Amino acid sequence: MMDKKRRIVIALGGNALGNTLPEQMTAVKITARAIVDLIQEDCEVIVAHGNGPQVGMVNNAMLALTHEDPEQPNTPLSVCVAMSQAYIGYDLQNALREELLNRNITNIPVATMITQVRVDADDPAFEKPSKPIGKFVSAEQAKFMKKSFNYDMIEDSGRGYRRVVASPKPAEIVEIDTIRTMVDAGNLVIACGGGGIPVIREGNHLKGASAVIDKDFASCLLAKELDADYLIILTAVEQVALNFGTPDEKWLSEVSIDEAKQYISEGHFAPGSMLPKVQAAVDFAESKPGRTALITLLEKSRDAIQGKTGTTFHL
Repeated sequence: MMDKKRRIVIALGGNALGNTLPEQMTAVKITARAIVDLIQEDCEVIVAHGNGPQVGMVNNAMLALTHEDPEQPNTPLSVCVAMSQAYIGYDLQNALREELLNRNITNIPVATMITQVRVDADDPAFEKPSKPIGKFVSAEQAKFMKKSFNYDMIEDSGRGYRRVVASPKPAEIVEIDTIRTMVDAGNLVIACGGGGIPVIREGNHLKGASAVIDKDFASCLLAKELDADYLIILTAVEQVALNFGTPDEKWLSEVSIDEAKQYISEGHFAPGSMLPKVQAAVDFAESKPGRTALITLLEKSRDAIQGKTGTTFHL
């Protein structure tokens, strides 16, 4: 009997995708090499990714269109997330397909699933929008956007005003059955891009929400739903650190769930940066015996799966 392949959900950070169209074209080639390295380690890989710079760019472009043409209605943020999913997926799936063929791997189809993720309408995050999106604007522009589109606008450190949106927790991946079927059939699937398109259920209707779902939490939910063995969260550092950036900095290689929870309560990890990654890693690792979460650099992912580097979270 053949050994079962290890099933891995990879959560790609923004540094794996670049900030502009040309940067993304270059970045996805490097990213594809790291992902195919894991496939050659006999792993079954599912890819999730962030979309911070990309959804901001799409949002800015759509906003500019409303200024040029008053008849053009404003584009909802959920639609901007969908657009970013599709164009990131387009570049990423082509880069992965090319890298697979370069290594004479011809039996793994690659596909992007435009993924909706349900959030709860009464999630407390909707009461306190805090996730900045789009470019900085003047006080006058901010006033116009608030009046015209009912945007929440805040002044940001003297640099101007920015729109802020809610970041609710993911409750359900709408297309999970389709994703599971594709993965079980041997496809390399890209899903839950940018944390997924945020939707709220109204009867049988799914209504887009003005929100951005954290991609690490969405990736954790995806990994649990697919019964993955590993969740690998890729970021800008090789390992997680305590007292990061101070003389007392301490890099972590293995962390138990109890230790991780203690470090979280002691405030070691920055909100909006390392904190959600560690929280997602803990959530996945404690969800079922035998599940492991890893946080590391993209180019170190193969070494991390071999136990040579990264920060490992386990029960």
